[in-house]
Amino acid sequence: MFIFSIALIFILTAADQLIKLAVVKNIEVGEIIRVIHFGDTDIFNLTHITNKGAAWSMMSGKTWFLVGFPLVIILAGGFYMVKKRNESSLQNISLALLIAGGIGNLIDRIRLGEVVDYIRFEPIDFPVFNFADICVVVGVILLAIYFIFFDKSDKKPEPAAEASSEETTQESSEETPAEVDSDE
Repeated sequence: MFIFSIALIFILTAADQLIKLAVVKNIEVGEIIRVIHFGDTDIFNLTHITNKGAAWSMMSGKTWFLVGFPLVIILAGGFYMVKKRNESSLQNISLALLIAGGIGNLIDRIRLGEVVDYIRFEPIDFPVFNFADICVVVGVILLAIYFIFFDKSDKKPEPAAEASSEETTQESSEETPAEVDSDE
């Protein structure tokens, strides 16, 4: 599963970059292409924008942070994936998604100085996003599910194990007074 996860990182990163290349080549910055709509109500549109910041252009101009932080997350995620490679398929896939999305947007920031975004969800005021962003969000959600429901590394002992250790403690404490009485 570890090799599959490494291949998944390369495949998702390549897909992200190819989609962004197609957007840059075929959609003018600011152009809107209606994709999913009901009557006059738009649901999803393709809208080519560039973003020098994070969501809603937050931290625009903070390039050192917007390159450094994802780089740290990518390296930490990669290290953790290698260290725990045989533990869980869900963990490996979630880390692969997170790393691939981080690499996809990091390539844009280093190469272009900004990120190419193109997916606009119209019913709510939500920032325009891209495939790499989807990978990061899905990866984080899956990783949270793994740690909340499946990770067994830092769990307390099972109640049955606690009960047997309590019985052992009670037995040894019961023997101590008997030993004291027999000596007198």
